[in-house]
Amino acid sequence: MKRLEGKACIVTGAGSGIGKAIAERFAEEGAKVVCVDLNEETLRQTVEGIERAGGVAQAFTADISDRSQVDAFVAHCITLYGRVDVLVNNAGVNIPGVFHEVSDEVVDKTLNINVKGAIYASRAAIHSMLSHGGGSIVNISSVNGLVSEPFLAIYSASKGALVMLTKGIALDYAKKGIRCNAICPGWVDTPINYAHADLLGGIEKVYASIDTFQPIGRPGEPREIAHLALFLASDEASFITGSIITADGGMTAQ
Repeated sequence: MKRLEGKACIVTGAGSGIGKAIAERFAEEGAKVVCVDLNEETLRQTVEGIERAGGVAQAFTADISDRSQVDAFVAHCITLYGRVDVLVNNAGVNIPGVFHEVSDEVVDKTLNINVKGAIYASRAAIHSMLSHGGGSIVNISSVNGLVSEPFLAIYSASKGALVMLTKGIALDYAKKGIRCNAICPGWVDTPINYAHADLLGGIEKVYASIDTFQPIGRPGEPREIAHLALFLASDEASFITGSIITADGGMTAQ
């Protein structure tokens, strides 16, 4: 049984990493996926890979920090498929730095993409969800929305905001058939973490000592996060809303 058969889904940041894995996993389960990313080349590769595997996907190049572009890709999904059933707010940036040295440009970029982008997309998608009896929003936050680490103050602030946005949306629409949940991944093997790794001595050093902060003893894989996103998007999670679910190899259990 395909758990998202016929559902119209939007996945932001679908050009690489966790977003790519989610788009692929959704398509495997029968979803029609609008894949959104700023990088046209990686986005094209994601869509072509889904199509080769027999899935249905469309590419839409957009900057999610621009509300007009967000409105455009949500409208595109509605034009193609008549509705939006699932929105995954995955696109994000992680620009680490010593707090007092972080530029205003980095602060604005981080908050505009990680927080305002999710606000814009959720607001636009909810209009369609209300008119069709409900839907599911899955926000990809981070373990750093719950606990922080050196050099990540601004990133952590943005991901903590996403945690509270999730809870607020869930409460506002709990009786209207719209669920909203967040996933907080730990250290997953994706490029978004590489700049942070450089400040910690390099990716090889981080992975050599990963069991000191991630008890499972390895980085997560994007597809492992995608499995959880699939569950939250599906009707199997019909009683789950406002939940903040860690997928962190035990990091926050310590």
